[in-house]
Amino acid sequence: MPAYESAASEGLTVGQAAALVGVSVKTLHHWDEIGLVRPGSRTTAGYRVYSGEDIARVHRVLVYRELGFELAAIGRLLDDPDVDAREHLRRQRSQLLERIGRLEHMVGAVDRMLDASRRGLLLTPREQVEIFGDQWRPEWAEEAERRWGDTAQWRQYAERAATMSPLDWKGHAADVDALNAELAAAVRAGLAPGSERAAALAERHRRQLSAYFDCTHSMHVCIGRRYVDEAGFAEYYDAMAPGLTRWLRDAIFANARAHGVDPETAVWE
Repeated sequence: MPAYESAASEGLTVGQAAALVGVSVKTLHHWDEIGLVRPGSRTTAGYRVYSGEDIARVHRVLVYRELGFELAAIGRLLDDPDVDAREHLRRQRSQLLERIGRLEHMVGAVDRMLDASRRGLLLTPREQVEIFGDQWRPEWAEEAERRWGDTAQWRQYAERAATMSPLDWKGHAADVDALNAELAAAVRAGLAPGSERAAALAERHRRQLSAYFDCTHSMHVCIGRRYVDEAGFAEYYDAMAPGLTRWLRDAIFANARAHGVDPETAVWE
Protein backbone atom coordinates (compact mmCIF):
# COMPACT_ATOMS: atom_id res chain seq x y z
CA MET A 1 0.00 0.00 0.00
CA PRO A 2 1.44 3.44 -0.93
CA ALA A 3 2.59 5.56 2.00
CA TYR A 4 -0.06 8.26 1.46
CA GLU A 5 -2.85 5.68 1.42
CA SER A 6 -1.38 4.07 4.53
CA ALA A 7 -1.26 7.45 6.26
CA ALA A 8 -4.82 8.21 5.23
CA SER A 9 -6.24 4.90 6.46
CA GLU A 10 -4.10 4.09 9.48
CA GLY A 11 -1.98 7.15 10.22
CA LEU A 12 1.77 7.32 10.72
CA THR A 13 3.79 7.67 13.88
CA VAL A 14 6.10 10.66 14.09
CA GLY A 15 9.07 8.42 13.30
CA GLN A 16 7.36 6.97 10.24
CA ALA A 17 6.29 10.43 9.06
CA ALA A 18 9.80 11.81 9.50
CA ALA A 19 11.30 8.94 7.51
CA LEU A 20 8.70 9.35 4.76
CA VAL A 21 9.25 13.07 4.16
CA GLY A 22 13.00 13.17 4.91
CA VAL A 23 13.13 15.36 8.02
CA SER A 24 14.08 14.64 11.61
CA VAL A 25 11.65 13.69 14.36
CA LYS A 26 12.92 16.76 16.22
CA THR A 27 11.82 18.96 13.30
CA LEU A 28 8.29 17.53 13.31
CA HIS A 29 8.09 17.99 17.08
CA HIS A 30 9.12 21.64 16.65
CA TRP A 31 6.57 22.25 13.90
CA ASP A 32 3.90 20.75 16.13
CA GLU A 33 4.92 22.98 19.06
CA ILE A 34 4.72 26.18 16.98
CA GLY A 35 1.46 25.15 15.34
CA LEU A 36 2.88 24.81 11.83
CA VAL A 37 2.02 21.12 11.34
CA ARG A 38 -0.03 19.58 14.12
CA PRO A 39 -0.96 15.93 13.59
CA GLY A 40 -4.70 15.44 13.42
CA SER A 41 -4.87 12.78 16.11
CA ARG A 42 -3.01 10.93 18.82
CA THR A 43 -3.01 7.39 20.11
CA THR A 44 -4.55 6.50 23.46
CA ALA A 45 -1.01 6.68 24.83
CA GLY A 46 -0.68 10.26 23.60
CA TYR A 47 1.63 9.62 20.63
CA ARG A 48 1.25 11.77 17.52
CA VAL A 49 -0.43 10.21 14.49
CA TYR A 50 -0.04 11.85 11.06
CA SER A 51 -2.82 11.47 8.52
CA GLY A 52 -2.48 11.74 4.75
CA GLU A 53 -3.65 15.36 4.97
CA ASP A 54 -1.00 16.08 7.63
CA ILE A 55 1.74 14.60 5.42
CA ALA A 56 0.54 16.72 2.49
CA ARG A 57 0.85 19.82 4.68
CA VAL A 58 4.38 18.78 5.67
CA HIS A 59 5.33 18.55 2.00
CA ARG A 60 3.93 22.02 1.34
CA VAL A 61 6.01 23.36 4.22
CA LEU A 62 9.10 21.73 2.70
CA VAL A 63 8.41 23.34 -0.67
CA TYR A 64 8.03 26.78 0.89
CA ARG A 65 11.23 26.28 2.88
CA GLU A 66 13.08 25.32 -0.30
CA LEU A 67 11.88 28.58 -1.80
CA GLY A 68 13.32 30.53 1.14
CA PHE A 69 10.20 31.34 3.16
CA GLU A 70 10.44 31.76 6.95
CA LEU A 71 8.40 29.32 9.06
CA ALA A 72 6.14 32.11 10.37
CA ALA A 73 5.33 33.24 6.81
CA ILE A 74 4.67 29.64 5.76
CA GLY A 75 2.20 29.23 8.60
CA ARG A 76 0.29 32.35 7.57
CA LEU A 77 0.11 31.21 3.95
CA LEU A 78 -1.11 27.73 4.82
CA ASP A 79 -3.75 28.97 7.25
CA ASP A 80 -5.08 31.90 5.23
CA PRO A 81 -8.67 31.00 4.20
CA ASP A 82 -8.50 33.40 1.27
CA VAL A 83 -5.49 31.65 -0.28
CA ASP A 84 -6.25 29.41 -3.27
CA ALA A 85 -4.29 26.27 -2.40
CA ARG A 86 -4.20 24.99 -5.99
CA GLU A 87 -3.03 28.34 -7.32
CA HIS A 88 -0.29 28.44 -4.70
CA LEU A 89 0.84 24.96 -5.68
CA ARG A 90 1.06 26.01 -9.34
CA ARG A 91 3.07 29.08 -8.30
CA GLN A 92 5.34 26.94 -6.15
CA ARG A 93 5.89 24.60 -9.06
CA SER A 94 6.89 27.51 -11.31
CA GLN A 95 9.30 28.85 -8.68
CA LEU A 96 10.83 25.42 -8.19
CA LEU A 97 11.39 25.07 -11.93
CA GLU A 98 13.18 28.43 -11.93
CA ARG A 99 15.34 27.25 -9.02
CA ILE A 100 16.13 24.02 -10.86
CA GLY A 101 17.21 26.08 -13.87
CA ARG A 102 19.58 28.13 -11.72
CA LEU A 103 20.99 24.98 -10.12
CA GLU A 104 21.50 23.38 -13.54
CA HIS A 105 23.39 26.51 -14.60
CA MET A 106 25.57 26.17 -11.50
CA VAL A 107 26.19 22.50 -12.26
CA GLY A 108 27.35 23.52 -15.72
CA ALA A 109 29.80 26.00 -14.15
CA VAL A 110 31.14 23.29 -11.83
CA ASP A 111 31.53 20.92 -14.78
CA ARG A 112 33.57 23.57 -16.60
CA MET A 113 35.76 23.97 -13.51
CA LEU A 114 36.28 20.20 -13.35
CA ASP A 115 37.28 20.23 -17.00
CA ALA A 116 39.72 23.04 -16.28
CA SER A 117 41.17 20.92 -13.48
CA ARG A 118 41.50 17.94 -15.81
CA ARG A 119 43.26 19.96 -18.51
CA GLY A 120 45.29 22.06 -16.10
CA LEU A 121 44.42 25.30 -17.89
CA LEU A 122 41.28 26.79 -19.36
CA LEU A 123 43.13 27.06 -22.66
CA THR A 124 43.72 24.83 -25.65
CA PRO A 125 47.28 23.56 -26.15
CA ARG A 126 47.64 25.94 -29.10
CA GLU A 127 46.50 28.90 -26.99
CA GLN A 128 48.95 27.91 -24.26
CA VAL A 129 51.89 28.05 -26.66
CA GLU A 130 50.67 31.30 -28.23
CA ILE A 131 50.40 32.96 -24.83
CA PHE A 132 53.38 31.53 -22.97
CA GLY A 133 55.78 31.28 -25.88
CA ASP A 134 57.57 28.56 -27.82
CA GLN A 135 59.32 27.31 -24.69
CA TRP A 136 55.98 26.36 -23.15
CA ARG A 137 55.00 22.69 -23.31
CA PRO A 138 51.28 21.88 -22.81
CA GLU A 139 52.23 18.55 -21.22
CA TRP A 140 53.66 20.48 -18.26
CA ALA A 141 50.11 21.14 -17.06
CA GLU A 142 49.32 17.42 -17.25
CA GLU A 143 52.47 16.60 -15.29
CA ALA A 144 51.54 19.20 -12.66
CA GLU A 145 48.11 17.62 -12.23
CA ARG A 146 49.64 14.14 -11.82
CA ARG A 147 51.86 15.51 -9.05
CA TRP A 148 49.52 17.85 -7.23
CA GLY A 149 46.02 17.06 -8.48
CA ASP A 150 44.88 15.82 -5.07
CA THR A 151 46.06 18.89 -3.15
CA ALA A 152 44.05 21.86 -1.90
CA GLN A 153 46.36 24.18 -3.85
CA TRP A 154 45.59 22.43 -7.15
CA ARG A 155 41.85 22.67 -6.49
CA GLN A 156 42.28 26.37 -5.76
CA TYR A 157 44.27 26.79 -8.96
CA ALA A 158 41.62 24.94 -11.00
CA GLU A 159 38.86 27.17 -9.63
CA ARG A 160 40.79 30.33 -10.50
CA ALA A 161 41.85 29.03 -13.92
CA ALA A 162 38.21 28.26 -14.75
CA THR A 163 37.33 31.96 -14.49
CA MET A 164 40.22 33.26 -16.60
CA SER A 165 39.89 34.06 -20.29
CA PRO A 166 42.73 33.85 -22.83
CA LEU A 167 43.03 37.62 -22.48
CA ASP A 168 43.50 37.24 -18.72
CA TRP A 169 46.21 34.65 -19.31
CA LYS A 170 47.97 36.94 -21.78
CA GLY A 171 48.08 39.69 -19.18
CA HIS A 172 49.47 37.29 -16.59
CA ALA A 173 52.06 35.96 -19.05
CA ALA A 174 53.16 39.53 -19.80
CA ASP A 175 53.67 40.15 -16.07
CA VAL A 176 55.72 36.97 -15.79
CA ASP A 177 57.90 37.94 -18.75
CA ALA A 178 58.49 41.40 -17.27
CA LEU A 179 59.56 39.97 -13.92
CA ASN A 180 61.79 37.37 -15.56
CA ALA A 181 63.55 40.14 -17.49
CA GLU A 182 64.17 42.04 -14.25
CA LEU A 183 65.43 38.89 -12.51
CA ALA A 184 67.87 38.20 -15.36
CA ALA A 185 69.06 41.84 -15.30
CA ALA A 186 69.65 41.61 -11.54
CA VAL A 187 71.88 38.56 -11.98
CA ARG A 188 73.85 40.17 -14.81
CA ALA A 189 74.34 43.29 -12.66
CA GLY A 190 75.72 41.19 -9.79
CA LEU A 191 72.91 42.14 -7.39
CA ALA A 192 73.24 40.31 -4.07
CA PRO A 193 70.36 37.84 -3.41
CA GLY A 194 69.94 39.28 0.09
CA SER A 195 69.70 42.91 -1.01
CA GLU A 196 66.58 45.02 -0.66
CA ARG A 197 66.03 45.06 -4.42
CA ALA A 198 66.40 41.27 -4.64
CA ALA A 199 63.90 40.85 -1.80
CA ALA A 200 61.39 43.01 -3.68
CA LEU A 201 61.82 40.86 -6.80
CA ALA A 202 61.43 37.65 -4.77
CA GLU A 203 58.25 39.01 -3.20
CA ARG A 204 56.87 39.87 -6.65
CA HIS A 205 57.65 36.31 -7.71
CA ARG A 206 55.70 34.94 -4.72
CA ARG A 207 52.73 37.21 -5.46
CA GLN A 208 52.69 36.01 -9.06
CA LEU A 209 52.46 32.41 -7.85
CA SER A 210 49.63 33.51 -5.55
CA ALA A 211 47.60 34.28 -8.66
CA TYR A 212 47.32 30.48 -9.00
CA PHE A 213 47.00 29.56 -5.32
CA ASP A 214 47.67 31.19 -1.95
CA CYS A 215 51.47 30.83 -1.80
CA THR A 216 52.91 31.37 1.68
CA HIS A 217 56.58 32.23 2.27
CA SER A 218 57.12 28.68 3.50
CA MET A 219 55.63 27.28 0.28
CA HIS A 220 57.75 29.72 -1.69
CA VAL A 221 60.89 28.26 -0.10
CA CYS A 222 59.79 24.74 -1.11
CA ILE A 223 59.29 25.95 -4.68
CA GLY A 224 62.72 27.61 -4.65
CA ARG A 225 64.32 24.32 -3.63
CA ARG A 226 62.56 22.54 -6.50
CA TYR A 227 63.89 25.10 -8.99
CA VAL A 228 67.45 24.04 -8.20
CA ASP A 229 66.77 20.32 -7.73
CA GLU A 230 64.88 19.72 -10.98
CA ALA A 231 66.62 20.07 -14.33
CA GLY A 232 63.57 21.43 -16.17
CA PHE A 233 63.32 24.47 -13.92
CA ALA A 234 67.06 25.13 -13.99
CA GLU A 235 67.10 24.94 -17.78
CA TYR A 236 64.19 27.39 -17.97
CA TYR A 237 65.72 30.05 -15.71
CA ASP A 238 69.39 29.66 -16.67
CA ALA A 239 68.42 30.17 -20.32
CA MET A 240 67.49 33.74 -19.34
CA ALA A 241 70.75 34.39 -17.49
CA PRO A 242 73.42 31.91 -16.40
CA GLY A 243 73.11 31.26 -12.68
CA LEU A 244 69.59 32.74 -12.40
CA THR A 245 68.12 29.54 -10.94
CA ARG A 246 70.36 29.49 -7.87
CA TRP A 247 70.20 33.26 -7.53
CA LEU A 248 66.40 33.16 -7.47
CA ARG A 249 66.40 30.38 -4.91
CA ASP A 250 68.79 32.34 -2.68
CA ALA A 251 66.69 35.51 -3.07
CA ILE A 252 63.55 33.54 -2.13
CA PHE A 253 65.33 32.14 0.94
CA ALA A 254 66.51 35.61 2.03
CA ASN A 255 63.04 37.06 1.58
CA ALA A 256 61.52 34.21 3.60
CA ARG A 257 63.95 34.87 6.46
CA ALA A 258 62.91 38.53 6.44
CA HIS A 259 59.33 37.32 6.94
CA GLY A 260 60.19 35.01 9.84
CA VAL A 261 60.51 31.73 7.92
CA ASP A 262 63.63 29.56 8.30
CA PRO A 263 64.45 28.07 4.85
CA GLU A 264 66.17 25.12 6.53
CA THR A 265 62.96 23.95 8.21
CA ALA A 266 60.29 25.39 5.89
CA VAL A 267 57.58 22.93 4.81
CA TRP A 268 54.64 23.02 2.42
CA GLU A 269 51.74 24.46 4.40
